[in-house]
Amino acid sequence: MAFQGLDFYGIEELLTEEERLVRDTVRSFVDERVMPDIAKHFKDGTFPRSMAREMGELGLLGAHIDGYGCAGLNQVAYGLICQELERGDSGFRSFASVQGSLVMFPIWKFGSEEQKQHWLPAMAAGDAIGCFGLTEPDFGSDPGGMITHAKPTPGGGWILNGAKMWITNGSIADVAVVWAKTPDGIRGFLVPKGTPGYSTNDIHGKWSLRASITSELIFDDCKLPGDAILPESGGLKSPLMCLSSARFGISWGALGAAMACYDEALTHAKTRLVYGKPIGRFQMVQNKLVEMCSRITQGQLLAWRLGRLKDENREHFTQICLAKRNNVALALDAARACRDILGASGITDEYHCGRHMANLESVITYEGTHDIHMLIVGAHLTGLNALGND
Repeated sequence: MAFQGLDFYGIEELLTEEERLVRDTVRSFVDERVMPDIAKHFKDGTFPRSMAREMGELGLLGAHIDGYGCAGLNQVAYGLICQELERGDSGFRSFASVQGSLVMFPIWKFGSEEQKQHWLPAMAAGDAIGCFGLTEPDFGSDPGGMITHAKPTPGGGWILNGAKMWITNGSIADVAVVWAKTPDGIRGFLVPKGTPGYSTNDIHGKWSLRASITSELIFDDCKLPGDAILPESGGLKSPLMCLSSARFGISWGALGAAMACYDEALTHAKTRLVYGKPIGRFQMVQNKLVEMCSRITQGQLLAWRLGRLKDENREHFTQICLAKRNNVALALDAARACRDILGASGITDEYHCGRHMANLESVITYEGTHDIHMLIVGAHLTGLNALGND
């Protein structure tokens, strides 16, 4: 049965014609190109690289960036792209988020004109793929403790040493945006695939985000030219700006997963008969559906308002943290409630809630865990920092 969507408060009326067109275009792409094979990709642990070019043709990569072959859409339209991609699978939204917000955005924001011209058009088209190297094996929620470092050489170049962990797109990326400590503080570097001293190892055995490539990046006396540095980057605030852009997309993407689970649960509740009547007639099932509807609607309004603030450059990073935290949590709860309504059927890949539930266990952890975002917002509300040192 076709996806029915959820719009209990008429949020459709708050969207512009262009925003609805973008959403409907991506919705059709997901229905036609993602859904038929996603169970197999999840089972096999594969991401179809050819999809990058298809997303590029639709303008989905770096969609919120102006120029250089990018679509130049507003933030709400970008959010709707993430929503529909994650309705298919978190791995597809993760690919687009990393490509656009974590690689293309820092090149656009902090890069030289030569770097922008070289990488952005190819990445917008899906001809080149990128990854974002910030998290390290021993420094996840504390990125400032990174060990990876870059030392200048007498010839004007750099020697990069260290490792990055849990990197989406790592082994398939044509270029990595790598954050490292230098004598001048934390800076960003562009490290193309094949650079001497740069290697990757894929992480296997995942039961979450299986339709996504996750890797370790290793830099062993990796030799970089002087123009590998992102010249306008400086300090931890630079990668955190990138993460804010990606977290905004996640806050929308999680709603897509939640709506997919709600739709699946509602359809099942109307058609599954117990004691000769649909289980949707039982109060306990209706309670679960109402709770899902209520929380998803709240999340939709939160994401829409945040998108409008972002379009006006009036958002605060703590508002993005709150949205990411709230919407991923409600999506995970929706997936679990859907599995419960589906009973034993919910653990098979004939249905999608189990895959969404597994994926969201990663989404609630990466790019700031649920608890870390609580501490960030808590510090903002109270003026008292419970996270690390003041």
